[in-house]
Amino acid sequence: MSTEGAGQGPGPEPGSEPGPICPEHGQALNWFCCSERRLVCAACTGLGGRCRGHRIRRAEKRAEELRNKIVDQCERLQLQSATITKYVADVLPGKNQRAVSTASAARELVIQRLGLVRSLCESEEQRLLEQVHGEEERAHQSILTQRVHWAEALQKLDTIRGSLVDMLTHLDDLQLIQKEQEIFERTEEAEGILDPKESEKLNFNEKCTRSPLLTQLWATAILGSLSGTEDVRMDERTVSPFLQLSDDRRTLTFNAKKSKACADGPERFDHWPNALADTSFQAGLHAWTVNVQNSCAYKVGVALGQLPRKGSGSDSRLGCNAFSWVFSRYGQDFRFSHDGQHEPLALLRCPAQLGVLLDLQAQELLFYEPASGTVLHIHHASFPGPLFPVFAVADQTISIVH
Repeated sequence: MSTEGAGQGPGPEPGSEPGPICPEHGQALNWFCCSERRLVCAACTGLGGRCRGHRIRRAEKRAEELRNKIVDQCERLQLQSATITKYVADVLPGKNQRAVSTASAARELVIQRLGLVRSLCESEEQRLLEQVHGEEERAHQSILTQRVHWAEALQKLDTIRGSLVDMLTHLDDLQLIQKEQEIFERTEEAEGILDPKESEKLNFNEKCTRSPLLTQLWATAILGSLSGTEDVRMDERTVSPFLQLSDDRRTLTFNAKKSKACADGPERFDHWPNALADTSFQAGLHAWTVNVQNSCAYKVGVALGQLPRKGSGSDSRLGCNAFSWVFSRYGQDFRFSHDGQHEPLALLRCPAQLGVLLDLQAQELLFYEPASGTVLHIHHASFPGPLFPVFAVADQTISIVH
């Protein structure tokens, strides 16, 4: 037992209020047990006491230590208060001033940059409208020129025909024979007037409206707004037995082993790991985004409903037939495919997400990387019917972002 003067303490001073009493021994609690951290009496520390062998200190010594701790704590609190007061008085006003100044600069930067974008858009708008007007004028002038040309041709043909009819009705045999050279010349002149042929010069060239800047801003605006995206889900009746479909019908996971639990049907792809969405589009503007970061082998695009579903031939392989238009990745090889024609795409990095924009008014299919705002590929075509979003995956997982 370690004690500091145990059993030597004087009793309570005359006239002082009696202190707490040990409930076990009835003696004053003049000692502090450091092991049990409580007040004890001298009997508790003695032979047979519960605190025998513990580290014991006089209660007044322990109280003195606590007073010193309180004094130290008060000094620390005072220093902390002084630090806070100085921070509030000296630092926060400066912080507030800098925040106001930085916010003002940030506003100016936003206004300046958006002003520049607005100015650029206005310039691009003016340039494109001028191109449209110029192309319209060119086509109109070409048509007017054709009108004049064919009016003159009609007049010449009428003159030749009238001359030949006149010879036929008014000349006798000898006179007609004498006019043989003239008849030949008139016939040859008529044959020199060719029949009208279709010419692109007479058509309005819609390429005059194609602008990389406008396309990129337009794609960013469509895919950057929730109102511009479709709630696309897979049609579980079409999902290949090599694919597993999530409960929300937005995620496809490739399985190398063909599932036997998948009932066959006329809509289901039975060989290639394909799936169609459950909705089709035949007019308007539509957009959806696919998470492709986990897959190194996938296809994303659109297809006609009559896309074949059965067999291992190219008829049902996406991009290898006339019924599908797809963006595909195999390792580091990216391409756009349609009807067996594969156009390589030089991408600087593998996209984590792939945006698809289908503008049926403009007959345009666009693939876009939302993270960088990069247009990856644009395809213009006269789509012959309603189009379904279509997917294929031969490595891990792809999912429609919602």
